[in-house]
Amino acid sequence: MKTFEELHCYQKTVEIRKKISLMVKGFPLEEKYRLVDQMIRAARSAPAQIAEGYGRYHYQENAQYCRQGRGSLYELIDHLMAAREENYISEERLIEMKAEILEAITTLNGFINYLLKAKASTNKIEEPLPLYGETPINH
Repeated sequence: MKTFEELHCYQKTVEIRKKISLMVKGFPLEEKYRLVDQMIRAARSAPAQIAEGYGRYHYQENAQYCRQGRGSLYELIDHLMAAREENYISEERLIEMKAEILEAITTLNGFINYLLKAKASTNKIEEPLPLYGETPINH
């Protein structure tokens, strides 16, 4: 893959981000800096974490950022439950969004597993590069 945008898990989280952004526009104004802000932050965090991890070029770091994105998705489920408790969304909408988020989590878990397997199968050990200004050691 050439960019993180091609990752299926990234694409799924972007769709969730878009849906949450539209959904919260109907919430009461007094929730703007409370629940709305938290929902938008969690929805934005998931794809952002996947993108940031992709840019790290190390399997373990990439997997860690994906785990943080997964945590944001679970946080978003909790915020949706709070929105339901406050009657900002219907039970049907909660069930629909929760299912979509859980599907994204499943896809993200698959990507995390791929990263960890790729890390485990990489057996090559490289010598560290010399520090700036040091002369390389020739063996």
